[in-house]
Amino acid sequence: MTDGGFGLGELLTAAEEAPPMESVSVVAEHLEHRFGAFTVSFLFVDVVGRRVVRLTTGGMDGGEDGRSRGIPLSGSVYDEVLRSQASRVEEAGNGGYRVVAPVTNRGDCLGVLEVFLPAPVDDTALRGVEEAAHALAYIIVTDRRFTDIYQWGRRTTRVSLAAEIQHQLLPSASCCEADGLTVAGALVPADRIGGDTYDYALERDTLHLSITDAMGHDVDSALLATLLMGALRGARRLGESITEQAERAHDALVDHGRGAMATGQLMRVDLEDGSVEIVNAGHPRPLLLREGEVEEVSLVAHLPFGIPSPFPYEAQKLHLRPGDRLLLLTDGMQERRAARVDLAAVLRETRDLHPREATRWITSVVLDACGGHLRDDATVLCLDWHGHEHGHGSGARSRRVRMGADTAPAGRSD
Repeated sequence: MTDGGFGLGELLTAAEEAPPMESVSVVAEHLEHRFGAFTVSFLFVDVVGRRVVRLTTGGMDGGEDGRSRGIPLSGSVYDEVLRSQASRVEEAGNGGYRVVAPVTNRGDCLGVLEVFLPAPVDDTALRGVEEAAHALAYIIVTDRRFTDIYQWGRRTTRVSLAAEIQHQLLPSASCCEADGLTVAGALVPADRIGGDTYDYALERDTLHLSITDAMGHDVDSALLATLLMGALRGARRLGESITEQAERAHDALVDHGRGAMATGQLMRVDLEDGSVEIVNAGHPRPLLLREGEVEEVSLVAHLPFGIPSPFPYEAQKLHLRPGDRLLLLTDGMQERRAARVDLAAVLRETRDLHPREATRWITSVVLDACGGHLRDDATVLCLDWHGHEHGHGSGARSRRVRMGADTAPAGRSD
């Protein structure tokens, strides 16, 4: 198998020169020149998280109704690669060989690259496909600013106006790995959108987290969530304290009037020592997994945003230790039909999963318990604290990366 053709630098240059919807075509040409690849696809997970959608050099695999077709994810090779972040090589029925490699950027798993090659896959070819997959992650992160193709492709079901607003409020990446921490979020919308949001922002020495639940359903709750997130992000970007951020969110809902109300939880994590400031505005308490045991974090709940109170918001304290996993959640995770789910037990059972997979598993358990129909949005935000390289504790470590994903074993800090 030859290794001719242009290299990764030329690949990135070619991608920049091509239209943003031609990312797969550029990568396919690169792999055809180097290894004789004859079929190349990018597959990514749909909004619900239960199917993957195929994008080829010919475009999206779309249905007659204008929505993309999906391939069931559970039990597939794509699911295995997404979960393990390890490539899979196998013989194909056409006499060739198939390579499926993760397409990941800073822990945000965008999908998988599927490549069919005409000859047995040696180390050079496998490394070449994996490098192309990693490059594709950077290309897509850039290109999706300029095209709707990736947003459209994730929609295997019709999206309501409320859901459209809600999706735009979420971070552009549902997962982020950094030195000392991993954070991942998941949101499963209710049949009638319930106004949940989550957010995170990473600075040089600080991680900001928030999870909120606006009152009402559908467009009304989505509009309240928009006010809430706008106020929180605006205050955060001005460098205001966590209590000032809470006050801005409260004021935004009070000024809106009409009985606007939302619960929320804001966190500010010091990346040097793992100390945490928390403001709880009438929101469900987080769960802390520490050394195999789960406990609810003891917090005093202030009144929700939008409800006048004579008492100002106060920041409460928590100190994270290397190896801790913290789970923030909305009340949709605890609704009546999901009451049979022991969230503490599920959190323990998923402790060895990456936060990206743990959040998907936990929300899926709740969705299944509700028969696939939620009365309220079910949202979780998971933080794994490994500890800063210069932080306290023997478990502290720096990030170790391969192909855009952290290589440290999930659920461990060593």
